[in-house]
Amino acid sequence: MRFVGIPTDVVRAYQRGGPDANGQTPERVASDGGGNPCRHCLRLIPMGAGMLILAHRPFPAPQPYAEVGPIFLCADECEAGGEGMPEILASPDYIVRGYGADDRIVYGTGAVVPTGRILAEAEARLAEGRVAYVHVRSARNNCYQVRIDR
Repeated sequence: MRFVGIPTDVVRAYQRGGPDANGQTPERVASDGGGNPCRHCLRLIPMGAGMLILAHRPFPAPQPYAEVGPIFLCADECEAGGEGMPEILASPDYIVRGYGADDRIVYGTGAVVPTGRILAEAEARLAEGRVAYVHVRSARNNCYQVRIDR
């Protein structure tokens, strides 16, 4: 299994002021250091560092199941993360949900799980033939965190 952040080409477009999923320019602010997770490098954005706030759709195209929501990114270029459990997964629990090859929710695969169980839960979902990938989302706000691939 592999943790996959938002693709670098998409992130670079946002960092250069390209429109977000709502057609708006990403907001540039300074991180307050209060747990702002970059969905590209998969690290927490340090206090005082530049940060983008924007709407993102982590799916290839709009469709009824293609949720759009707020995310944070480093304002400056950062390297893609993905090795091991990401630093950004620092809350006590998360939603783990499976999606099919058609990028739609696979019903019966979503649950709030303790952070320490994310790998096991993702592995169980990916063992099902109907699940192509898994999203990890905030258990409190449903914000997209990271994708897990086989």
